[in-house]
Amino acid sequence: MRHLELFVEVAQRKSVSRAAEALNLTQPAVSRTLRELEDLCGKPLFEKHGRGIRLSPFGTIFLRHAGASLAAAREGLAALQSLDPNQGPPLRIGALPTVLATILPKAVAAYRAEGPGARLSVSSGSNLVLLNELREGRLDLVIGRLPAPENMVNVAFEPLYRERVVVVVAAGHPLEDATLLTADDLARYPVLLPGPGSIIRPFVERLLLEQGLTPPPDAIETVSPSFGWACLKQAEAIWFISRGVVESQLAQGEFRELPMDTGTTVGSVGLCTRIDKTPGASVTRFAALLRRLAPEGL
Repeated sequence: MRHLELFVEVAQRKSVSRAAEALNLTQPAVSRTLRELEDLCGKPLFEKHGRGIRLSPFGTIFLRHAGASLAAAREGLAALQSLDPNQGPPLRIGALPTVLATILPKAVAAYRAEGPGARLSVSSGSNLVLLNELREGRLDLVIGRLPAPENMVNVAFEPLYRERVVVVVAAGHPLEDATLLTADDLARYPVLLPGPGSIIRPFVERLLLEQGLTPPPDAIETVSPSFGWACLKQAEAIWFISRGVVESQLAQGEFRELPMDTGTTVGSVGLCTRIDKTPGASVTRFAALLRRLAPEGL
């Protein structure tokens, strides 16, 4: 590294003295290092030119490779530092509610189990907010449902798995054994729907239309996992939500899925990154874990 840095500096400045000054070294030290490098290469890299020096034909060829090697080495060092929690910046992950309780915790656990890595910062929010933060450089990747085309400016999406919307109630709810969800049911119990800005709202609206139902005027709009879970348990609510948000409660028998055909709500869940930025080592490593841990579908 020392020989390459010094060689590139002298080549760019075409002067041993100016390179020595820039590197805060003495001229004899620079000249000695250049001789060592020429001995290693077995060729003269510089030649006299007037009162100064210039690259020899051998030096011109070597400079192309030296510059690339130096840049690659610096990138390698930066990559190592980015994996050090005490030196590098955190890996900033934006997650939609559908992955907060499913694939993301598993990926975080696997990331930590693999060994040293960047500190993790996880935030949640609406799709629009997270994608804007990604574009503005405040997040490194976003995990969630496939965004609408108009929200994909400068964003690349890689699908991981597919999931659908479900209609759920708490175990013991009067409707848990129902064979059909009716308009009267929606009027009798609190109904939780995803808000207008959420990715799954159009899917839910189409689902209700297919079933001959309309959203009740007093429906509560939310995709908040904690609020939805509490409403189901305390207020006998009916919740239209991505299956990933309630997957654990369904598996444990806390919630029950109502018998509504939601096949038309299936959509891709994946990771979003910026098109104009090369992913760093931490992003690449975390993305690989997500691919490995992705379920077949929910």
